[in-house]
Amino acid sequence: MSRFLSREAAVLDPYTPGEQPQDQQYVKLNTNESPFPPSPKVIEALSRAEAEKLNLYSDPTCKQLNAALAQRYGLRPEQVLTGNGSDELLAFTVRAFCGEGKGIAYADITYGFYKVWARLYGLASRVVPLREDFSLCVEDYFGGGETVLIANPNAPTGMAVSPTEIRRLLKENPNRVVVVDEAYVDFGAESCVPLIPEYQNLLVIGTFSKSRNLAGARIGFAMGPEELIADVNRVKYSFNPYNVNRLSLTAGAAAMADETYFLSCTAEIQKTRAFTVRELEALGFTVLPSRANFVFAKSDRIPGGDLYRRLKADGILVRHFDAPRIEDYCRITVGSREQMETLVTGVKKILEV
Repeated sequence: MSRFLSREAAVLDPYTPGEQPQDQQYVKLNTNESPFPPSPKVIEALSRAEAEKLNLYSDPTCKQLNAALAQRYGLRPEQVLTGNGSDELLAFTVRAFCGEGKGIAYADITYGFYKVWARLYGLASRVVPLREDFSLCVEDYFGGGETVLIANPNAPTGMAVSPTEIRRLLKENPNRVVVVDEAYVDFGAESCVPLIPEYQNLLVIGTFSKSRNLAGARIGFAMGPEELIADVNRVKYSFNPYNVNRLSLTAGAAAMADETYFLSCTAEIQKTRAFTVRELEALGFTVLPSRANFVFAKSDRIPGGDLYRRLKADGILVRHFDAPRIEDYCRITVGSREQMETLVTGVKKILEV
């Protein structure tokens, strides 16, 4: 740290991204990227003609992509906001609905950025423990006035809460915003988007990084009542109006136009996830019931940190979180069938099965 760093910045505990090593080729199952390339329609749309327009600013309203998203989800364009990845929109959302006298509530085991934003913005936090089986119980959030952030399905557990349960939370206190982070919803969970017309305090966040195979394009989107979207837009236009680049806007619209490809990719990942769970359970692993494009698993025969390190030494990357309650687990991205077969072979080698 330099001597110029502010006191506020010095106390931050930044988010640690998954490894992106450049030293060798790995079977990369640590950052929940899709094993599939973007839709062929995306490749076609990113033409030379589009690249030649990069001397011009992108559309700050993201009109074309917002319209495509609205049509897909049965909303009005005014109920959609596009951002530079879902992380940016979540950060805008926290800034919009939290502040002095309005804190934030989130689970003890969930997406690590939530606590980072709480610290960055100097917010009071209520950390709500998951139950013993890692399930999230909405009753545990009752009685508070904080803005609630729920990753659904949760990360890193992969477990999901039904819209019926989210509805109970929305009704319990209509004077606070409930933010449902649906980064992984397309792999077998139920979306809360159909609840938007009923509740003025619901905001749903999505991403193109996982099920739309566009992690490198950095496209996220928020959906909710028009008034909430306007609030988040107020923060956006106070920070970076041109927040999504021209090529990403084009890629996103093309991806939304290829529903068939989207469905085939998500179905294949669910099929491969089921294969991976069967194989790991046959090796004695405990695997939580995932509705995401990853599984969260532990073995009584080897600590999670040791498994992570030994797999890495063999050229296979998974994610290990050295944190209370989950230090024996590894989060394993569901890649291609070939990648998962390589993982299983590597685990068998380590366990000497």
